[in-house]
Amino acid sequence: MANNIEVKDLLEAGVHFGHLTRKWNPNMAPYIYMERNGIHVINLYKTAAKLEEANEALKKIAASGRKVLFVATKKQAKDIVADKAGAVNMPYITERWPGGMLTNFVTIRKAVKKMTAIDKMKKDGTFDSLSKKEKLQVERLRAKLEKNLGSIADMTRLPGALFIVDTMREHIAVKEAQKLNIPIFAMVDTNSDPRDVDFVIPSNDDASKSIEKVLSYTTEAIAEGLAQRKADKEANTEAKEETKAKKAEKEVAEETKEEN
Repeated sequence: MANNIEVKDLLEAGVHFGHLTRKWNPNMAPYIYMERNGIHVINLYKTAAKLEEANEALKKIAASGRKVLFVATKKQAKDIVADKAGAVNMPYITERWPGGMLTNFVTIRKAVKKMTAIDKMKKDGTFDSLSKKEKLQVERLRAKLEKNLGSIADMTRLPGALFIVDTMREHIAVKEAQKLNIPIFAMVDTNSDPRDVDFVIPSNDDASKSIEKVLSYTTEAIAEGLAQRKADKEANTEAKEETKAKKAEKEVAEETKEEN
């Protein structure tokens, strides 16, 4: 893989800083290197190994054409997730998690379609025929939908996986994904339970530098998967065209033989 993970880079980004020892979750013990000044220090060699494992799986999901839904509503992660996920055309939730986002996906899709319908009204002139009060109401509704669901407008089916920053904060998203057997990838800090996650990335989920570093690796893996999918599609198209051309040649040859 192009994105080889350097422990030195993770160290510089502060990925190793965990929570206060009194706040730890004992299930994170295998990923903790030591305790210093009352704070747990994460074993970055294990982080690097787990990150590579997660990246390989994310690459395959992207190559298969499925979406990875990124979830991070904490202040220090919002902009980073929107930037990184948006760059690889993946959906993301950075505002409040809409209850039933996964378990009641049909209703969420209806809300997204409402947003599309409002855009259509503006294009075909229907919006102009509304009263001033009605226009204001429609505009407010459109803004609200855009804020909460705009980033998942292109997600027409359930995602192939979830990538979560801070599983404790996003516990509702975790529960919904578990209910539907959707794989969960997550940055898991020393105060969280890794048993809730399919692909654990032991890391500092509070510092923006740490979040950015981990996400730069994971989104690069997704970009590789998307590039592979594009290359495979092009190769299939070429193969089909070649088969078509050979078939046409064969038909011409047979026709010529019959005439002779």
